[in-house]
Formats: sequence, C-alpha cells, structure tokens
Amino acid sequence: MSALGPKWLKFIRCPGVRAYSKTSGTPKLKYDAVIIGGGHNGLVAAAYLQKSGVSCVVLERRHVIGGAAVTEEIIPGFKFSRASYLLSLLRPQIYKDLELKRHGLKIYFRDPHSFTPLLENVSGRPPRSLLLGADMAENQRQIAQFSEKDAKAYPKYEDFMNRLVAAIDPLLDAPPVDTAALAQGSLTTRLKSIKTLRPLVKAGITLGSQLPKYYEVLTAPISKILGEWFESEPLKCTLATDAVIGAMSCPSTPGSGYVLLHHVMGELEGKKGSWGYVEGGMGMVSNAIAKAAEESGAEIYTEKAVEQILVDEKGKATGVVLQDGTEIHSRVVLSNATPHLTFLNMTPKERLPEDFITKISQFDAKSPVTKINVAVDRLPNFLSIPNTSDGKPLPHHRCSIHLNSEEMQLLNKAYEDASKGRPSERPMIELCIPSSLDPTLAPPGCHVISIFSQYTPYTLSEGRQWKVDERNKYADSVFDWIEKYAPGFKASVIGRDVLTPPDLERIFGLSGGNIFHGSMSLDQLYFARPIPGFANYRTPIHGLYMCGSGAHPARKHPISKASQKISIQQNGSYTWHGINIHLLSSHR
Repeated sequence: MSALGPKWLKFIRCPGVRAYSKTSGTPKLKYDAVIIGGGHNGLVAAAYLQKSGVSCVVLERRHVIGGAAVTEEIIPGFKFSRASYLLSLLRPQIYKDLELKRHGLKIYFRDPHSFTPLLENVSGRPPRSLLLGADMAENQRQIAQFSEKDAKAYPKYEDFMNRLVAAIDPLLDAPPVDTAALAQGSLTTRLKSIKTLRPLVKAGITLGSQLPKYYEVLTAPISKILGEWFESEPLKCTLATDAVIGAMSCPSTPGSGYVLLHHVMGELEGKKGSWGYVEGGMGMVSNAIAKAAEESGAEIYTEKAVEQILVDEKGKATGVVLQDGTEIHSRVVLSNATPHLTFLNMTPKERLPEDFITKISQFDAKSPVTKINVAVDRLPNFLSIPNTSDGKPLPHHRCSIHLNSEEMQLLNKAYEDASKGRPSERPMIELCIPSSLDPTLAPPGCHVISIFSQYTPYTLSEGRQWKVDERNKYADSVFDWIEKYAPGFKASVIGRDVLTPPDLERIFGLSGGNIFHGSMSLDQLYFARPIPGFANYRTPIHGLYMCGSGAHPARKHPISKASQKISIQQNGSYTWHGINIHLLSSHR
C-alpha cells in the first residue's frame, strides 16, 4: 500500500508514525446516546446532542478520530489528509454553533481554484492551460484562449448555476419529505408532514419559469448541459470533472449534473463558492469538532470497535456490543457507519424486515476512486507554467490541478475501461498540493500531494482482487501521466501511500470504497436515501438513527469536503424525558 524511496531517511523527525488520536480508556456502561463511528458526521451529532443535555459517547474503531477527515503522518515528517483533502461544504451554522475557529480550525483559502494544463506540441511556445478563480475578467481571458464565444457565455453560466444553488441549498438543511407519513399517517401527522414540503415549494418559486431548464440540469448528462453552453473542450471537461468525481459515472451518464452542484454550492466563513485547505490537514476539522463535543461533556473513545447493535424483543435499540464483548447500553443509537455496515453487519438480521435487507443489499456503493498520497522534495514543474528559480509555489500550485482533462471523451473512455474491470488506461487525475499554502505539513522545501484518481474498479476483471503488484502498477501509471505534464515529478518522489477502493473500505469503513457511503444517483437521493420510506434518518429499529453520508443529503466526505445539518423533526424524532433529538451531521 505504501512505498518509500531512499531519500525519505533525511526527513525523519520522530521515531515512528504520528497520528492524531483522541480519548482512550474505558467508557461507562450506560449513556443516553451511543454514536457508532468517530467520523466528522458522528462528532457533530455528539456535539449538538451533548449541548442539548443528552449524555453521549462516540465509539471509534480506529486509533484516530475523524473517519475519512483525518490527518496521518504516513511518511515521517509529512502530514497527509489521507482520505478527505479539501474543505468547502461545512455548513455555516455548524461552524458558528460549535465555535470551530475557537477550537483551532484555521483555513487557507484558495484562489484561483482550478488549473487544467494541456498536453500539446506547439512549436515556439509552451502548452496552453486553463486557470479559473474568483476574478471573472481573468476567467474570461483564460477561456478566450480556446473560445471567445465561451468567454462571453461563462458569466451567464455562473449566474444560471448560482440561481440553482440558491434554490437547492436550503434543502440540505431540511429533512426530506416524509412520503410515508403524507400517505398513511393520521390527520395530525399528515398536517405536520406537509410542513416538510415548504422547502421544496420555496425552491420551485426561486427557480420560477426556468424550472424545466433546471430540472434538465438535475437529470440530464452533464455533457449535454455543458454542450448547450460551451464549445471548447478544455473548459467543458474541467467543469465536468466536478460532476463525476467520486462517482462511478461519466459525463454522458444521466443525472451527473447533480453531483456538480455539490461542488459549486460551497461556503467558508461567509465566502460563497470558496474552497480551502485546513491547517494541519483535514484531521484538524475533526479535532475542532471533537473539542466542541468534549467541552460540552461528550466522551470520545478510539480503538472501540462496535460488533453489534443491541435490539430488544420489542424491536428497540438498547445499545451496542464491542468487539471485546463489552455491552454499552443507551436510550438511542446513532450510526455514522455506512448503511451496508449498519444493517448488514451490525444489526441482528432477524430484527429487520426481509424486504428492507434486500433493498439495503441493493443500495449501490460502487466506487471508482484510488487515492494516492505522495511526499515530494520539490514542487511539480508543469510545462505550461514553469516554476520560478526560487522554487516557491505559484498560484496554479494552490489549485485543484486537473490532468487528462483536455476533452470529455477522455473521461468517457476512462470510465469504459473501469466498467470492464480494468483500471483506466488514461485516468482522470485531480492533484492538490496543500503544503503550497500550509507550511506545517512538510519539511522546508518539501511538499505533500493528494492525488484523487479514477477510474479503478473495486474488483478487477475475471474476479481478480487488488494485490500489491497491481496496486503499484496502477500508481506507476498515474505517475507516468503526471510526468508527461510535469517532467521530473517521478524523480521528486520520496514516498507514497496508495489506497484502492478495497483499501478505502478496509481502512475507513467506506463500503465499496465509496466516499459518499453510497452512490449519489437520483434514485438514491433525498427521500430515497438510503432507500424509500427510511430517508428521515430513521430505521426499522426504534431508537436507531443514521447520521452519516448514507442519509440525506449525502455529502462528500469526500474523500469531502463537507458538513451538513440534519434535523429529525417530530414525525421522525425519538423523545425521552422531554428531550427531543436533533442531529446535525457533516459530510465531505
């Protein structure tokens, strides 16, 4: 999974690998609420419940909290955001309520935000590239290299998408419509459930007469939508990457436009559309949330793997059993694990309806992602924008760098390779260098690089599993492609950490290696996430709730970029001693 070059020895600062862990010890045997999984979603839920007077314990399987939003020193001296690597979708209310800035969260804002170098041979000048950021006039100048028409259309496209974001964004903070209560509940329940329609109605009013056009954005292939706006392939492909990243789909897949919206509706510290790196890596997001939870009295334990959810004869969750046999009892249980792990591994199957188990088994969690973390002794030197003599980071080093993104057909072909059980011959690569802004991550002059690549199937053709040689062969292929854009890259590598879909599943508990806990296809979103009839964070087990990315609104962890507020309203809440549970959960 990892490989070290001979140069790494001179960077050792400590005798071993340093991880960012939290509380260890022995939990009590009874709480009001047990939260399975110490990912950032579970930690947010714990913080809010504890602030409301509900005694909570968070039980994390690994030695470090954060789930996929974690910082680990895989190579001594180099701190990696090992899975999740960018921050944007942290809901403003959570940021404010939990005082995350006071608890140490520091963000480095990125501008520009996207860099797409091209592979092209033009005599007498370097290859072209596309650099996009917050400056619209500069964006238009960049786009005009490829199309004057597209340069004029780009501001209108941005306005069009921002209007859709403004309409949809409130839906993320509201529970999905309870269709079961509307159809079968009592008159009182139905009247209460009608209130959940308000955000949908408001969204429709916001979109107005253009609703059919926006409906097309949500349901059509992103290639069709972008083709109606633009003609230049580098621009279309750059935008399309955000519609397929983390998804086993391609630009020609219907519904791929919805995933794009999750990447344009971000906000950080009041700055709309902003993306940033977290000082110290993404684990510091989880640490800040954990500090807020612990300050209120929540308990957090690492290396406490939950083996089973306890369910009594009446079908009510009463606690959990740890792998060592310890029983911890509670009034309610919240699962930050994936739907597959929660219901197929932890919940007694005899307590679940047979059709529910069938539908959960069919919940699609295919993943195309292989994450590669790399330590280098110098910055990549791109042919399109060469480095300066002092070796200092330039604006394009701070971006998401899109490689093999000259045209959308490349993404379609890469997807076709994986759908046949083989890694993409020319993979889609998103490369980020957080140390270009955050000097705490690497020794002086060195850098950490996050490579988010696809497409790689979970299982290889002919049923073959990923082995060390196949893992390294794919990583070598990715490095070969980076070398074409930035000669000298391979010689700069000190060490690497390669995480294929099975690795992401094994290490982080991401079923199928899926960064969303399950595909974000239209049939698995809103009131159908994870399955129809159980989208209000409830389950067939009374007192067992979902608080992870497998529930609405399904956010990136991704390998994320996100945090999200979830409220269980009266029709889906569980009450004891007058306390009403409100879950607030965050996703990448």
